[in-house]
Amino acid sequence: MPGNQRVGIMGGTFDPIHIGHLVIAEAVRIEYLLDKIIFIPAANPPHKQNSCVTDAMARYAMTVLATYSNPYFFVSDIELRRAGPSYSIDTVKALIELYGKQTEFYFITGADTIQEIPTWKDIDDLLNLCNFVATARPGCINSIDNIVSYFGEKGRRRIHRLVTPELEISSTDIRQRIKLGKSIKYIVPESVENYLYKEKLY
Repeated sequence: MPGNQRVGIMGGTFDPIHIGHLVIAEAVRIEYLLDKIIFIPAANPPHKQNSCVTDAMARYAMTVLATYSNPYFFVSDIELRRAGPSYSIDTVKALIELYGKQTEFYFITGADTIQEIPTWKDIDDLLNLCNFVATARPGCINSIDNIVSYFGEKGRRRIHRLVTPELEISSTDIRQRIKLGKSIKYIVPESVENYLYKEKLY
């Protein structure tokens, strides 16, 4: 619903989505008093053009299953319906059209990803359109300072830091565990675990 809302954007490949994504999203929602968080599975991530990424609709389905029980979490197929690479600037502009210019957007990233944003398409325009929340585990929050300084005053206004629970989980590790026949229980939501085994992913 359009209006004066505070909306989080949680983009990612989600191959697969795991509890680390969910814990971070919930921490940001509470800290910044967000009305909702929109999870947006990427169709063709520009930074993974040479990688083998699982079918987009399977990743979308797992994201829906993982977030369904949280009334503040929603999933959008906005990037899946767009041809070509998925650029964040295009996604944010589309969300502004949908929610209205009065909506305040918070783009959620990890400390590693925030280091790469100077290379993102139209990053100066993107920083004019939304806030960034760079999440990091305890002890790593200072690594974000260089990026804040890089963008000067705009960086200080638009890039926020948030310490989140330390969870050593990655989608790459989950895929590897499945290939090796190791358990992934409690690393991904049970609904996602059931789905990926039923569909014989990874």
